[in-house]
Amino acid sequence: QLEVVESGGGLVHPGGSLTLSCTASGFSLVFYRVGWFRQAPGKEHEGVSCINIDNNMTNYTDSVKGRFSISRDNAKNTVYLQMNNLKPEDTAVYSCAATRSLTGPCPSARDQYKFWGRGTQVTVST
Repeated sequence: QLEVVESGGGLVHPGGSLTLSCTASGFSLVFYRVGWFRQAPGKEHEGVSCINIDNNMTNYTDSVKGRFSISRDNAKNTVYLQMNNLKPEDTAVYSCAATRSLTGPCPSARDQYKFWGRGTQVTVST
């Protein structure tokens, strides 16, 4: 079965950290650019970060710059999202997605991504 699966979500206090993982099975993630997205209740689906196939380009939405870091380990077929100094407004379901759109800005449209995970819940609360 070809899929990506997220893990690493949970409940954390404000200021805490979590590392999310996005692992592909059934195919090699090395040929795909990978994005992390999130959706909070009542809010729009939002692109959080994106990494290209060879680790030399990453980007982040403004609200997470300086706090989140995306990386990939192609040997493990996994992309990570390190999240530091978490805030209550970071609470959301986080999903990863893989796209073969390899040039230009990371696509924002869902249909530009071939594989989507089911998501992992991140809750930042006291």
